[in-house]
Amino acid sequence: MYLAYIPSPSTGVLHLGPLPLRGYAFCIIIGVFVAVWYGGKRWVARGGKVGTVADIAVWAVPFGLIGGRLYHVITDYQLYFSEGQNWVDAFKIWEGGLGIWGAIALGAVGAWIGCRRRGIPLPAYADAIAPGIVLAQAIGRWGNWFNQELYGKPTDLPWALEISAAPNREAGLYHPTFLYESLWCVGVALLVVWADRRFTLGHGRVFALYVAAYCVGRGWIEYMRVDEAHHILGLRLNVWTAALVFVLAVTYIVISARVRPGREEVVEPEAGTAEGTAGPVADGEAEDDTAGTKADKPDKADKADKAGQDDRPGTKAAAKTGTVDEAGKDGKAAGKAGGKGDGVPAGAETAEKS
Repeated sequence: MYLAYIPSPSTGVLHLGPLPLRGYAFCIIIGVFVAVWYGGKRWVARGGKVGTVADIAVWAVPFGLIGGRLYHVITDYQLYFSEGQNWVDAFKIWEGGLGIWGAIALGAVGAWIGCRRRGIPLPAYADAIAPGIVLAQAIGRWGNWFNQELYGKPTDLPWALEISAAPNREAGLYHPTFLYESLWCVGVALLVVWADRRFTLGHGRVFALYVAAYCVGRGWIEYMRVDEAHHILGLRLNVWTAALVFVLAVTYIVISARVRPGREEVVEPEAGTAEGTAGPVADGEAEDDTAGTKADKPDKADKADKAGQDDRPGTKAAAKTGTVDEAGKDGKAAGKAGGKGDGVPAGAETAEKS
């Protein structure tokens, strides 16, 4: 008798009235939302526009689902096309069966199409969404728990996974390889985020690091699985795939770091243009303010009106004007008197005295 183990759901489907809610599909959908949400935050932090990641995901997600299903069906064709099997089951994606290698490969094609339509470099987009993708994988692996699939070898560890009897499986306690991979993916996400901040990675190296780190974990986890798979030289096909992809990812990191060091300064040209348009608007507002200031300056008519008002009796300006006028009259009178007396202008006499 085992004192501790992880129970499996009795069913992978919850019925909300007439609507069936399948646990596997629910985990995939939640994973996609997390990837788009977190990828969008990282994209905006790098200078991109809000909503760009979601717009490109409209292309990437369907391509990824198709690619993941194609990889699974091709590598496990005996489950659908051998004698006694129904080939229609190949389309029942909700029953499980998505290969991450095909999902990433064909999903990248969809992302490339979306990026090309918006004039965005695919490596920059891949770097932004890499942690979100691996978190989506961590969530999606719990769909295998609902379907009681992808478990490992028998074990009596306290965290063993209970599997019930079914046509294609035996009841017992097994390694919860789905849980191992889910936790590994969370660790890869943390590693990628840390490395991106620490080393300012760019030009696709963040995505390549995610791929390389995931392949390391997938290699040893795949070795523990007991479900049916094709073998090459005694190793499961996915082990060879993980090893090959790991080498390609590391090679890309090394070459990219030498050829294109640093990080992209501009990830979305339209975002910079949108921000640049704010300048003329602000300048226009400044011009309006200047125009308003100029308009506030009094014109000639205003000056004339003001002068007229100042000439009214009782004002200081009128008093000053009156004083000046009286002084002028006195000066004229003195000038006349001087001219009649000795013929010397009053101004000249004053000059001589000084």
